[in-house]
Formats: sequence, C-alpha cells, structure tokens
Amino acid sequence: MTSIVLIIALFEDCDDRRMRVILGHGASGNAASMKPYVDGFKRRDIDAVAVDLPRGVAEKAVPVFIKTSGRGHDVVGGGQSFGGRVASMAAVEADFGALVLFSYPLHRPGFPDQLRTEHWRRIHCPTLFLSGDRDPFARLDLLKAKIKLISDARLEVFKGQGHGLLAVLDDALDIAADFLQKNLR
Repeated sequence: MTSIVLIIALFEDCDDRRMRVILGHGASGNAASMKPYVDGFKRRDIDAVAVDLPRGVAEKAVPVFIKTSGRGHDVVGGGQSFGGRVASMAAVEADFGALVLFSYPLHRPGFPDQLRTEHWRRIHCPTLFLSGDRDPFARLDLLKAKIKLISDARLEVFKGQGHGLLAVLDDALDIAADFLQKNLR
C-alpha cells in the first residue's frame, strides 16, 4: 500500500512539472518585462519563467527560446507579441504541448496584407490566442479567419484593449490557466 501512495505522489510531482510555461517578451521588452505574467501564472499554481530573446528577426530568436524551454509535450510556449510569435515558431520545431499567445502580432500596423502566419499550419498543439479588439497589430476579422489554420486554436478577445493586455491581465491569466488545465497533453 505504501508503494502505491509513493507512486501516486511521484506522478503528481510529474504533473506539477508538466505545467511549466516559458514566456517570451515583446520586441521592446526583456525577460523582466514579463514579470507580471510570470507572477500571475505562479499565483495560479503554474510554474512560469521568462526568457530574454535577441532583438530583431524572430527566426533568430527561436533557437534561444528552445534552448530555455526544451522540447516536447511537457513544454508550454508563450509570450507577449514578438515573444508569442517566437514561441509559435519554436512550437513547430520543438513539438510543444500547448501555446498561450498574448497579443500575437499578426501583421505590422497598417500592413494587414503582410501576415505572419506562414508556419501556423505546422502547429500541432492546442493554441490559445488572447487579443484586444483594438490591437493595431492584429485586425480582429483577420485573426478570427486565420486561426483556423491551426487545427486546435481558440481566440479570446478583450473589448477595449489594444496591443497589450496588462489592464485585463488577471482575466487573461485566468482564461490561460483554465485552457492549460483542460488542454495540456
């Protein structure tokens, strides 16, 4: 009987480790700027860590993200804007268990014809997009249409919010935590 309890405890510890979120920052930020997200996940009993990404081209930041996150279904990638884009690109290569993308930069402001979705069909994990309805980096009609490229994607929209969700971060993190509880493989 004692060995059964010990085995159950070991599995419970493994489950706790599986709930680790690796977060990338926005183009003008750094790992420290993700502190509200990291702290918010931790308040919800989800381990989270932020990674410092090199500035510039997202493709060059992917190896840095993967070096910190590792690979496989026990990794949850995510981030704010640029960091979310990097995480989504890393998910293709590293086969993450889930993605949580805050204010994904679908396109540059004023350039909705230049979409950043070329890799989306190759994302094979549950993906949560959290976006403001006034985000100049993601026209809502385009985002709603394009997330269908990902086989298991969900969009949560925050009314009155632009390209940043700090004003509604507690609500966004509640939704993210619920999504992870239900979808992590």
